[in-house]
Amino acid sequence: MNTVELMTLGFLSEEPLCGYRLRKKMDQLQGYMQAVSDGTLHSVTNKFVKAGYIGETFNVVNGRRLREFHLEPTGRDALVEELKNTGGYNLTNITKWAVVMSFLSVIPDESDRRAVLQRRLDLLESDVRRLYSDGEGPIDNDKVTDKYRRAIIMVHDAEIDAERQWLKQELGD
Repeated sequence: MNTVELMTLGFLSEEPLCGYRLRKKMDQLQGYMQAVSDGTLHSVTNKFVKAGYIGETFNVVNGRRLREFHLEPTGRDALVEELKNTGGYNLTNITKWAVVMSFLSVIPDESDRRAVLQRRLDLLESDVRRLYSDGEGPIDNDKVTDKYRRAIIMVHDAEIDAERQWLKQELGD
């Protein structure tokens, strides 16, 4: 499931939404650097209506036809399964991970939520601190001399430390 699909089911798990409000919520979560186009959202909502993941109703508001979506039980089940099985880029990419975290509370079972958090902590406990490569493999951070790249490394390391601290606290480690 891609990020737009995950956000669609996630936001609809909170409340029914028209496409415009759904897209605005996505933009707020992702930031305007990764804005979701109307065409992309339209494609996802049509796909999910056909799959039975979401339902739609049509209302007239201020003389305009408004298409509102709501999450169906099969859509909730798909969302829960996707979140429970978070891995790959959804676990390693900070932007995608932020989307997962935004909807993690949808998973009804605490042990399943904890398993997802543990996978993220395991990743952060591995060698994720080296950001640059010479084409052969990672370069040790102490060998990076450009002050702006060093700043990126410093901010990255601080983010990792803060997230690791929160995860350990949440998991009771």
